[in-house]
Amino acid sequence: MKKIFNISLILFLLVLCACSSDFLDKSDPMKLNSGSFYQTETQFEQAANGVYSQLQEYVSNAWQCSEMITDNTTVHFNTEDRGQAPGLEAIEYWQINPNTLEQIGPYNLYNGLYSYLANINIVLSRLQNASFGETVKTGFEGQMRFMRAYYYFQLVQFFGDVIIVTEPITNPDEAWQYERAPVSEVYALIDGDVKFAVDALPVTAAKTGLPTKGAALTLQGRTFLARRQYAEAMAAFRQVTRLGGYQLLPDYADVFDPVKKNHAESIMDVQFQGNNDLGEYSGFLYTFYPRESYGAVIPFPGRNGGGWNIPTLEIIRSYEEGDLRKEVSLKEGYTNNDGAWTPVPYINKYNHPHSIEGRPDDNWPLMRYAEVLLSLAEAINETEGPTVEAHEYLNQIRQRAGLPTVSGLTKEAFREKILHERRIELAFENHRWFDLKRTMTQTELAAFMSAYGKYEMENPTTPTRASMAFSSGDFEFESYETFFPIPSRELRLNPNLKQTEGYR
Repeated sequence: MKKIFNISLILFLLVLCACSSDFLDKSDPMKLNSGSFYQTETQFEQAANGVYSQLQEYVSNAWQCSEMITDNTTVHFNTEDRGQAPGLEAIEYWQINPNTLEQIGPYNLYNGLYSYLANINIVLSRLQNASFGETVKTGFEGQMRFMRAYYYFQLVQFFGDVIIVTEPITNPDEAWQYERAPVSEVYALIDGDVKFAVDALPVTAAKTGLPTKGAALTLQGRTFLARRQYAEAMAAFRQVTRLGGYQLLPDYADVFDPVKKNHAESIMDVQFQGNNDLGEYSGFLYTFYPRESYGAVIPFPGRNGGGWNIPTLEIIRSYEEGDLRKEVSLKEGYTNNDGAWTPVPYINKYNHPHSIEGRPDDNWPLMRYAEVLLSLAEAINETEGPTVEAHEYLNQIRQRAGLPTVSGLTKEAFREKILHERRIELAFENHRWFDLKRTMTQTELAAFMSAYGKYEMENPTTPTRASMAFSSGDFEFESYETFFPIPSRELRLNPNLKQTEGYR
């Protein structure tokens, strides 16, 4: 049996001493420092663990800019607490400005991603002088370059042109000399890192939760889809299907059940471990569930949710009749403690029993085989048309959902059906914003989002939203907002940085 990969954040103590005395210059054997830590295979494994710990942090907050900004989710509006209006609500209502991103999460999106990259670059630089075998070194390098490619792929999709940093910054002055690199250069870095990871990573990881060849190929396919390089995407996703071992689970609910996690459909899950006090638990349930539910949704007396990432009426109406995924993915409301129906929807995918309050055990599905099948079907349709093979991959997803198969679709109809299936199949897994961006022009996206905004304002998802008028500028989406602004404090610190076009 594979050992469960226990992710723990490693605290690196860099002991800097300005004293000249030989006696005082000697290292404290009780402390780790930059010279003594990166020596053994075990120490590099610990450093890699720290990188994966930050992946936990990232997915715990990425929904803000991947789901809630879209037509998939909204907020359980709180008329009495307007403290989140400049931050999370600004994302939801598209009132984004260069100060907005500094309000989000434990780290803001931009600085958070670069802090993760900084740690990866340190591990890669120290790996060059490691004394253990080349095979082991290549394995660590494959893991770290996979993670670097993943984060740069997030950055380029969110911000467009971004700073490229591939070496540790040893002098603070260096940090203020970087400029934003063109998207093409960012993708060149991503392509090189992903190619290395594909070649270096094993088909089956030694420990559950580590990236594999299948994960690297899936990431490679994603990057090609984002650039509409459909032939290359088709080749990458086909390789995943030929690795063996991956398959759809018969029951959609089992995909998210913590008791069955790390299953045959999982290509890569972000690992969390709950029902204990080890600090590795996930908190999606407590973030996404309705406010003022007082234990009626979260099964602990008096416990409320944060009221964020609430499924919209628009996505609820998008489910086809008889779709088995709907009941698994969301609930349209709940019965409160007084026995009355409360029409506040909530995500149900991460709602599973746990024995300790605040300590859920749910993994986050970063990559799964259903995505590969839908992506492969899309790539085939765009290169060869709506072939029998493309229909077959689409129908595997629909059949599991209890829906009738489709056939004879035109290329345009197939394209629309795939986007719909991705929305429903991968709902609340941080795909929607990127799917909309890559399948529409900026003008088309602006029109699409504005139409959704009009619908939401006319049909507010939560009753509390209906009780307070929308603000001027809410749900007014301009084409330049396809990319986020660079946080204003970054521009103040680095005069070489230029703001994203359209923002002031």
